[in-house]
Amino acid sequence: MNRVIHPIEQESFRRLRTRLDTSHFAPLTRAVVERVIHSAADLDYAGDLVTDEVALEKAHAALHAGAPVVVDVEMVAAGITRRDTVCRLKDAKSGPGLTRSAHAIRLAYEEVGPGALWVIGCAPTALEELLTLDASPALVIGLPVGFVGAAESKAALRESGLPAVSNVSEKGGSAVAAAALNALLYHPVSQAAKASPSVKEKS
Repeated sequence: MNRVIHPIEQESFRRLRTRLDTSHFAPLTRAVVERVIHSAADLDYAGDLVTDEVALEKAHAALHAGAPVVVDVEMVAAGITRRDTVCRLKDAKSGPGLTRSAHAIRLAYEEVGPGALWVIGCAPTALEELLTLDASPALVIGLPVGFVGAAESKAALRESGLPAVSNVSEKGGSAVAAAALNALLYHPVSQAAKASPSVKEKS
């Protein structure tokens, strides 16, 4: 089913493109960059985000083939409008050396197993915990925000070699993380991919 785009959203993207030329980005990278910028009204994300077009293509295919989507907090889930998500934060408990957010990631992995898309927009410790698991993710959208651990956890994600969307700075958050996932959800699926649903570029 085609998504109906509200005129306000259309005008917002038109204005974004008058202020920033995104035409040089590959298609999925451009979709992610534009939607993240749109969600935050922050043009600096064009140079702050780190993406890989090949990884995005594979993640896009996995997502539209029905791969699970796991989020770290309900605020991220609330921003993902066209897909059910898994969030185990309500069931999680903190303990010695383990934050509640990290425990929630463990619980989610026990539920979904490998091959999921992980969307982390709040807690650096959630991203750090994911990196300790053998999650074999289709994609990690790692955009936690904060002055403690956020930039470091995103650097560790990039160093891990996992397919990822991240950013260099301390900024991020639930809205931008959800926006990155929505960019993949909203991006059209080719007719070839519909017929056969099987499942480095830096910005």
